[in-house]
Amino acid sequence: MDPRDLLATAPCLILTLLTLGYLVLCVAAPFGRCRTCKGTGRKHSTIGRLRRECRRCAGTGLRLRVGRHAINHIKDEYQAAKR
Repeated sequence: MDPRDLLATAPCLILTLLTLGYLVLCVAAPFGRCRTCKGTGRKHSTIGRLRRECRRCAGTGLRLRVGRHAINHIKDEYQAAKR
């Protein structure tokens, strides 16, 4: 294999490995920390020092990862096609 061929295929291989790694992460741990409240479930109010329940995660501190949304959508479409 020519060094130029290896150099040309390396970005594709790295991108594929990163994508597969992210999908495995989404299957193993579908929830990540909420970015709005930083995983606490509470967010500072705009008025004073009040702390309110985070709207984005509904106070759980967790959110569904983007990759897991995609996996769920693909599963739903597959199940709908089987009917």
